[in-house]
Amino acid sequence: MASERTDELYRLLLERGYPKEFCAEIAYKNMNTDYTATRMIGYLYRVTNPRLEDLVDEMLAILSDRDDIMRKKEMEHAQAVLNDIYNNGL
Repeated sequence: MASERTDELYRLLLERGYPKEFCAEIAYKNMNTDYTATRMIGYLYRVTNPRLEDLVDEMLAILSDRDDIMRKKEMEHAQAVLNDIYNNGL
């Protein structure tokens, strides 16, 4: 089930005149979290009528940022576990 933000993104893309299949691919397949959908909605309000290519570029940039954040959180967790082992032993 899609989040409200994802549904909002889908409707906004449709309102801007993009093809229905493209809108579904962007909103429901790639930008399907509140974080990514909100970032894309912000982009659409800042940029007037971006080309399809520009939308895809922005989508890829947002997904890359999300992946970087996830990797950082994983590394922070691993470091916290190591610190605990160093401080308290196994």
